[in-house]
Amino acid sequence: MARAYASTILKAPVETVWSLVRDFNALPKWAPGIVKSKIEDRLDADVVGCVRSFHTQDGGHIRERLLMLDDANHAFTYNFEKPAFPVKNYIATLRLYPVTQTDQTFAEWEATFDEAPGDEGKYEKIVSREVFAANWANLAKIIAAKKPKKPESAVRWKGFAPNKVWTSRVMRAPVEQVWRVIRDFAGMGAWHEDIAKMHMLDDARPDKVSGVRDFYFGTGHLHEELLHLCDITRSFSYRITQSPLPWINYVSGPRLWPVTSNNTTFGVWTGDWDASPQDDLTLIPNTEQNVYQKAFATVEKNLARKK
Repeated sequence: MARAYASTILKAPVETVWSLVRDFNALPKWAPGIVKSKIEDRLDADVVGCVRSFHTQDGGHIRERLLMLDDANHAFTYNFEKPAFPVKNYIATLRLYPVTQTDQTFAEWEATFDEAPGDEGKYEKIVSREVFAANWANLAKIIAAKKPKKPESAVRWKGFAPNKVWTSRVMRAPVEQVWRVIRDFAGMGAWHEDIAKMHMLDDARPDKVSGVRDFYFGTGHLHEELLHLCDITRSFSYRITQSPLPWINYVSGPRLWPVTSNNTTFGVWTGDWDASPQDDLTLIPNTEQNVYQKAFATVEKNLARKK
């Protein structure tokens, strides 16, 4: 199965970008190769199951069905009803994530499909570069030129945020370099200035799920257990089993994505725990800025020094 993928950073809040791309019938407004589009059967463009029928500048006719639309997570998924390319089982998803550090948007577009024998890799490259990447680049130009405003009624998270702390940042280094540093569950003591004496208990490997790292954060002595580690999604999670801070059931972890437009890295770090509302007034901003954001910033700084 082939996978096409392209991602970029758009210089506008996620609510603004979502207002531009959410309309399943709006491709001619921001995709340079599309000249006209309509939704069949007079359905609204946000009816899941609707089909958009559109034409390309070179005369091609394509039909795509909306399979999923998610306003809470700024994403939609669709398939080919009448393919643009000679591929089968084509499923594509467009997703947006807020970059909380800069109030910009990480945008990714991916598709999986089967290529015919002899075409291996051909349409993967075409879709990645000439469709997804080209459309993102054109949308970036539109945003830069028109500077669209955030809709007044826009709400970032529909209901509650997905985590008590959900924070993100772009790091100016390739994703594999950032992952190589962050993946080492016992390595944070070597690059985070507030962490000391970090090591794995019982001589466990740092990539052993269930292994526990022992360290000092300032004067606080902590233990954290590795809950999952994934080289596919470039993510891991852990729970605190010993801490001087007034929280319980603390679970946290980062995930990384490649920004293919400029070979940088988008990182999200989340955290959840139980604590009193009064304690959270301090715990939430301190954890976001002095732990998660500082970790990303320090990794970026250290990698820049090694160039």
